[in-house]
Amino acid sequence: MKEPAGGPAKEGARELTRPRRLAAGARVAVVAPSGPVPEERLQAGLDILRGWDLDPAVAPHVLDRHERFPYLAGTDADRAADLQAAWCDPSVAAVICARGGYGAQRMADLLDWDALRAAGPKVFLGFSDITALHEAFATRLGLVTLHGPMAAGIDFVKNSRAQEHLRATLFEPESVRTITSAGGRSLVPGRAAGVLLGGCLSLLAADLGTPHARPSAHGGLLCLEDVGEETYRLDRHLTQLLRAGWFDGVRGILLGSWESCGPYERVRDLILDRLGGLGVPIAENFGFGHAEGALTIPFGVHARLDTEAATVTLTTPALV
Repeated sequence: MKEPAGGPAKEGARELTRPRRLAAGARVAVVAPSGPVPEERLQAGLDILRGWDLDPAVAPHVLDRHERFPYLAGTDADRAADLQAAWCDPSVAAVICARGGYGAQRMADLLDWDALRAAGPKVFLGFSDITALHEAFATRLGLVTLHGPMAAGIDFVKNSRAQEHLRATLFEPESVRTITSAGGRSLVPGRAAGVLLGGCLSLLAADLGTPHARPSAHGGLLCLEDVGEETYRLDRHLTQLLRAGWFDGVRGILLGSWESCGPYERVRDLILDRLGGLGVPIAENFGFGHAEGALTIPFGVHARLDTEAATVTLTTPALV
């Protein structure tokens, strides 16, 4: 395993280096760090990217499936090699994950983080299981990453709202400096400022203590969501992070979708029970994650949260 060296010091949330925005004709690589990818959805996603005047290149192993573990898109070594090659290709302006699922943690330690750092900043996009890579790109490369719809995701392929917000973030990031959730509400009213971070709750808990995870959300506006986790399992993840001191110093919390996580009223009660005592503003139903028409959230950018207005205003655009 190539040991990471010389990267940014591990700490809580801080502003990170912003990659360059995309322009017409940009080459973007599509990789599958986690679960197997449905070919029809991939082709539909590629058509959308081409419709944006991008030049998508599919990594060699995107459509692979592991022989013994069919929940993986091929072997750990092949998935890591695809991501490594895509990121280190100087002609590639962005690396877009095809889907989540499970498997990013298995291949993260196979990446040569020195080589990735030397390749320079570029756009990285994904969510769900890709949370583990968002953390790694923050701690090892010091880069802003985009938590948003993936190339073979149902939401990206079928939902115009998700497509448009992502397209604006990639090409015209100053046009989406204020991110507004149509259904957002105050769970704990207030305003707060900090650096956006987070992702899938279960992945943040599973990543705790690894070489690629930050030790806390100190100074952050923490974005949390999940899918397919029963309430008691969400309780376990939140309690683990609380006991580890991971929430210490967090400035505010944004809650995304909780698809198939049980009755939302119970999830809501749990979040208030576990996080209400932190004394920070909490906004619910903010419209990112596994929800239909999911918003794209840049991690590593300083922002201001207003729970009453259901807005997050970026201090700077997500991309330069």
